[in-house]
Amino acid sequence: MGKKNKQKSIISKQSRSLPFQLIFWSICIVAVGLVVFMVMSNNQTKKDEKANAETITIDYDGQPDLGDSAATVQIVEFGDYKCPYCKNFLTSFFPAIKSDFIDTNKAQFYFMNDDFISIDSTRSAEFAEVVYKELGNDMYWEFHKLLYSKQPEDQQYERADYFTENFLIDTLKEIASVEEVEIVTNSFHEGNGKEPLAVDKSYVEMLQVESTPTLFVNGKQFTGNSYEEFVKMVEDALKEQ
Repeated sequence: MGKKNKQKSIISKQSRSLPFQLIFWSICIVAVGLVVFMVMSNNQTKKDEKANAETITIDYDGQPDLGDSAATVQIVEFGDYKCPYCKNFLTSFFPAIKSDFIDTNKAQFYFMNDDFISIDSTRSAEFAEVVYKELGNDMYWEFHKLLYSKQPEDQQYERADYFTENFLIDTLKEIASVEEVEIVTNSFHEGNGKEPLAVDKSYVEMLQVESTPTLFVNGKQFTGNSYEEFVKMVEDALKEQ
């Protein structure tokens, strides 16, 4: 009888503890849900704050550009030559921007470097800046497009030192003369790409650019998710002029 009573007592305690366990785990689940909700709300708030942030004035002097200098809308892309999303932007998103806004003289387009991925991100950015400085705007954009086309498909190379100096020189050789390549190479060795890159990076910090590609329209960040939303932002900017 003693053993039976003891067993009954244990069962009774377990039964009484069950509602407490249910309440405890219910509170935990609710708490976790609240944390997730607060994090998501905070992220959305930050996104909304950026969308409604005060317009930042950008000095476009000395930046490679496409389009009519008299255009009232300026579009800036912050990109990294090692970024696969930037390559995809160039091939799938940019052609529509060019057709709809650049070729129609409605907007002027600029590219600024955000070299955050790897050491050759910085090397590529500085080399491209020297191409712009020494060979001009047209050659810069030709090199810009060509270098992105040579970005490896295998993403294991994304953080590897893939765009070596010799690679960049050989890429330039495909579109420039021997004399032009020598001029750029010497200028690159003199460090003439460092200062313009530093200017770009100062805007990355000032504008709080967090990823690439990131677009700005007249100094205001585009935070949408579709080309239709981008078109609306540019058209709204045109109406404000």
